[in-house]
Amino acid sequence: MGASSPVQPKRRGLFVSIGLNVVLLLLVCGLALYAFMLNVDLGDVKRQLSKEIETRQQTERYLIETRNQLTESLREIEQLKAQLAYKETDAQAAAVAAKPALPVVVGFRSSMLGKGLVAVIENTSDRYLAVILAVRNPTLSTARRFKLELEPKSSTDFGHLEGWQFSSGDEVGLFNDEFGALKITVP
Repeated sequence: MGASSPVQPKRRGLFVSIGLNVVLLLLVCGLALYAFMLNVDLGDVKRQLSKEIETRQQTERYLIETRNQLTESLREIEQLKAQLAYKETDAQAAAVAAKPALPVVVGFRSSMLGKGLVAVIENTSDRYLAVILAVRNPTLSTARRFKLELEPKSSTDFGHLEGWQFSSGDEVGLFNDEFGALKITVP
């Protein structure tokens, strides 16, 4: 029995050594597998990142092309606006030249009942006139429109009781479709 006892510790040491080697081998295999999985994940992340970079570059190119198209369109719009404004002024000038002058005289007097001025609008024609009175105060940035019926060969007072208190610098316009516009500034 004495001889078997030294063999048993050697066997036990051998089994422990083999067991530790197996555990170490499994641990190394596990670490290698984990490193492989990390490498695969890193490759996936790199591919996604390169796709995102490519998509971003395509988007930036598209934005640049769209900006260029927008700038070109804005230039065309400005050119068309300029042409339209030129043609409108020509058409307006031709229309104004073709229409006779509005047979109305406008004067101003001090208001007897309140502050400001009163417009005295005189129809010098032999017919009834329907006119639009447009007034604007550039200082206060206010504007209004009124419709007036003017009897033939008569004058009409228009002041704060009718809806507008005139003051020096007000811009006044009288409009009728059959006649050219009459525009004046209150003295």
